[in-house]
Amino acid sequence: MEQTARIGALKSRIARLQAGSVRREKPAIGLGVPAIDAALNGGLPHGALHEIVGTGAETEHGAAAALFVAGILARQRGPVLWVLEHADLFAPALAGVGLHPDRVIFVEAGRGVLAAMEEGARQPGLAGVVGETGARITLTASRRLQLAAEASDVPVFLLRRSRVFDDPRFAEPNAAVTRWRIAALPSGPPLPHAPAVPGLARAVWRLDLVRCRGGAAASWIVEACDATGRLGLAADLSDRSVAAERSPVRRLGA
Repeated sequence: MEQTARIGALKSRIARLQAGSVRREKPAIGLGVPAIDAALNGGLPHGALHEIVGTGAETEHGAAAALFVAGILARQRGPVLWVLEHADLFAPALAGVGLHPDRVIFVEAGRGVLAAMEEGARQPGLAGVVGETGARITLTASRRLQLAAEASDVPVFLLRRSRVFDDPRFAEPNAAVTRWRIAALPSGPPLPHAPAVPGLARAVWRLDLVRCRGGAAASWIVEACDATGRLGLAADLSDRSVAAERSPVRRLGA
């Protein structure tokens, strides 16, 4: 009963924010890095489910995954629905990559994350729907999210978290159009003339595109989203194969 009431209130709030919106065919969401956008055949499709999972320590707290998605949505128009099991999201960090909290509808849904995501994904006019959960994602549940995204042309981002770094559930099949793995790597020195200074420069991530419908898997080392939500290829790796130089994952600052 409580969950039904929460979903009803959520629908009303979204409807007020979207009043007067008109659905139009939307171009793919470019990530701003030509090599990545090319692998995605132009960018991330709007009406689709996208899965993002952290690697190593990121598997549990999901900070890099959240900032990656926030940076993508920062460059889109409209409100964002962000659904969590618990209220553990640091909103100022989203603002730091360009997604102002005033644009975000935060919902603490407990075990009802997938239900709230599906309901939100059916509402046209949202810039995107984000859900963070540690629950097992069945093929049926992921198909429901994909169908809801297709119906409204809203991108849906599923951020999966677990206390188990190599959680076997992450390898199970689902309906996501793209599936990503993200790991935090040591950043470079903040001052080029002082290479011995510990890495306090812009954060560095390894992005692994492990599945892309109609495309191929690939990996990149990127500089994390800046204040406008944009990524950049790491300067010293921009013209080299990541696959040939992949190194063990280390937690940022370790």
